[in-house]
Amino acid sequence: MNDISVFPVRAFQDNYVWTLRQGSNAAVVDPGDAKPVLAYLKAQKLKLTAILNTHHHADHVGGNAELLEHFPVPVYGPYDERIPTVSHRVREGDRFTLQEFGVEFEVFEIPGHTKSHIAFYGGGMLYCGDTLFACGCGRLFEGTPAQMYDSLAKLAQLPAATRVYCGHEYTMANIKFGKAVEAGNAELAKWEQAAGAQRAKDEPTLPSTLAQEKLANPFLRCEQPEVIAAASKHAGKPLKDPVSVLGAIREWKNNF
Repeated sequence: MNDISVFPVRAFQDNYVWTLRQGSNAAVVDPGDAKPVLAYLKAQKLKLTAILNTHHHADHVGGNAELLEHFPVPVYGPYDERIPTVSHRVREGDRFTLQEFGVEFEVFEIPGHTKSHIAFYGGGMLYCGDTLFACGCGRLFEGTPAQMYDSLAKLAQLPAATRVYCGHEYTMANIKFGKAVEAGNAELAKWEQAAGAQRAKDEPTLPSTLAQEKLANPFLRCEQPEVIAAASKHAGKPLKDPVSVLGAIREWKNNF
């Protein structure tokens, strides 16, 4: 287990295809584009052994078919007919082991961004697609604020040291928004400085940790007084429950 490394293969403008490596084996999470993945596998002399999909959006599954032409491997993903390349459909509570890596993943259903979104948790790693971002959460394309709140709360119960591998490099923009919501949170300024230094060197700001998210991510802090006050001010009315707060700040973020 300790021999597993995770490399971010970049795709499109800001996607990461997380690539687990152990020895000559590789597994990829959310390969929206096959070409950079194939180039990386060839350059590193790696053999693909599995694909994991968190949700149906093309920038997360668009490379499945081409990868399968080169490597006929199992594809783990949600019960969603919009991803026809999935061979192993999984749901809440399911567990499966990637034998080549010796790691067991547990599946969580985390609707909100999409109705069938799932996350994979194992080996201290959380692959959460576009539900939980570093200092943010995904847009509510197919779900409700209540669903997103419940999904984030479910993930927040995992161990604090859990490494959060999300789908996009949105950290700096999310921190900027976080400061608008909770200006008094000193953790945001610390995170901004660290992430800014990483981006200046063209390095990923990911993974984050759940401990970091709980200290600074406004979407995990909907019960904090300053977040409630900012959401209420933006909404133009007092908001008393965390679901309404999340809905208000998500709508605010959409146009930020």
